[in-house]
Amino acid sequence: MSAESTGSRGFTYWRLRFRAWRGNRPFWGGLLTMIGGVPIAYLPYADMRLGNMTIAMSTTAGAGSLIIGVLLITLGLTMWFHAVVRVFAGVAAIVLALVSLPVANIGGFLVGFLCALIGGALSASWAPGEPVKDEVAHETALPEGGEGVPAPTGERPGERADELSAVTPQNNATDSTIDANGGRNSAG
Repeated sequence: MSAESTGSRGFTYWRLRFRAWRGNRPFWGGLLTMIGGVPIAYLPYADMRLGNMTIAMSTTAGAGSLIIGVLLITLGLTMWFHAVVRVFAGVAAIVLALVSLPVANIGGFLVGFLCALIGGALSASWAPGEPVKDEVAHETALPEGGEGVPAPTGERPGERADELSAVTPQNNATDSTIDANGGRNSAG
C-alpha cells in the first residue's frame, strides 16, 4: 500500500457508483416489477395459521400464478441488467400483470397487480438521459488577450473530418456513390 492510497473505498464512493448505475437504466420500473412478482407468486402457496385453524389461499391456478410471478421477477431483472429491451420488458410486464387478475388471486390481491403494472409502465416510458456536457471541454479556446474571438480550430467552414481517418475530405469530390466519402454510402 502506498502513502497516497486510502486503503478502502468509503460509503460515499459506493453510493455514487450505485447512483450512476441506477441512472443508466429503468431502476424503479424494474424494482416495482420485481416487487409485484413476489405476492403474485407467493400468495397462492401461502397459508396462515390462527391457533389450530389453517387458512390457505390455494387455488387451481397455483402453477399459473407461480409462472407469472417468476416471469415478472425475471423481467424486472432484465430491465436492470439489459436496459436495451426495456420497452419489450415493460409491455410484457403490463400484459402479465393484466393476466394475473383472473389467474393469480386477483393479481396478488391487487398489490402485485398494481406494482407490476406501474413498473411495466415506468420501464416502457423510460428513456436514457442526455450525458452531462463538461463546460470546460466544450468551450472554444480564446487566444491570449483576445476576448470574444475564438481561436482557430483547424477546420474551415463547411468541411467535416472523415469518420475513419484524420484526413479532411476534398471539396472537389465526385458525385458518384462509389467515389464520394471514401466509398461508403451515406443516407443524408
